[in-house]
Amino acid sequence: QVQLVESGGGLVQAGGSLRLSCAASGIFGRYAVGWYRQTPGKQRELVASIASGGSTNYADSAKGRFTISRDNAKSTVYLQMNSLKPEDTAVYYCNIQDWWGKGTVVTVSS
Repeated sequence: QVQLVESGGGLVQAGGSLRLSCAASGIFGRYAVGWYRQTPGKQRELVASIASGGSTNYADSAKGRFTISRDNAKSTVYLQMNSLKPEDTAVYYCNIQDWWGKGTVVTVSS
């Protein structure tokens, strides 16, 4: 089975930074990985993704502020979030194929 465990969430002031991690068990390097976020009453949205070869894509809201990266040797994907805004407050989930982590909470205060 593939298991995903997110970490790194917390409470930060607007303008601050957080680095999220997603540790994966099982086969990792051959899969694309995505970071999603969700707030109550809203659809889960893709924030950033990274392909097996390292190419990346970002939501417009994340461009210029967030950076996704991966370390295949450690079976871990990261999301560096800078210049955080209150609108970034959400539960952030790591996704590989049909597998999801339980999420990590990010709260950005004004």
